Amino acid sequence: MTHHPGLLRTAPLPGETTSSLICRIASRCGLEAKALRSCWHWRNYQPGHSGGGARADAEVLLNAAERQLLAGLGGIEEDVPARALPSWEQQDAKLSAEKDGVPAAAWRIGGAVAGPMAFGCRLCTARRAGTAVRVARYAPRWERVCVRHGRWLVDADADQQLEHLDLRHLPEVTAAQWRWAGVARPAVRAGTEPERVFALAHAVVARWWEQALGWEQEKVWPRRLHQVAGGHAGEDFER
Repeated sequence: MTHHPGLLRTAPLPGETTSSLICRIASRCGLEAKALRSCWHWRNYQPGHSGGGARADAEVLLNAAERQLLAGLGGIEEDVPARALPSWEQQDAKLSAEKDGVPAAAWRIGGAVAGPMAFGCRLCTARRAGTAVRVARYAPRWERVCVRHGRWLVDADADQQLEHLDLRHLPEVTAAQWRWAGVARPAVRAGTEPERVFALAHAVVARWWEQALGWEQEKVWPRRLHQVAGGHAGEDFER
């Protein structure tokens, strides 16, 4: 396949998964992702949910020949995805046995490769890549709020279609994302990892939610929950 960098160039997004980039390159070439992947040598099968259906957090590891091929299809130099994609140069024992020059790939679950994964903001993707498509990216849970568009980006490992929660009517949540850096930096200076700080805050808030759902005098938290659900959580209040 001959590529024209000016026309078909598909730049990776910061923190994006290699699997997500493959889907966007295929779309730019006018192909289904599975049609593009079918041309490669796979060492295992794509992971799926127990009830069927592909996992959104499925990740792809590539050998050197495959990385070179994919970069060519995307019209980019190999150092570009190496800087942007956390999994781009991850090694895999199943791929190291491949003969030199033979493109090969292996499936993995993203959380076991480079950390927690979430969906990307489609509006941000459209702004950067020109198309509002689904993107999966590595992101710790304290960096899940898109402050530009007021969205809480949902975990990509759940078996559901929801990609984000609407925060436009909850400015205090967006403001909390802005303030996070002011919490994390002092914690690091004191020798505490951001993961521990967030885990403690998450535990407190989760407990607060549990009490608020059955506390008749609590008005603020149930109202916020309904707003996040698009106006009213209905029968799905607990979720």
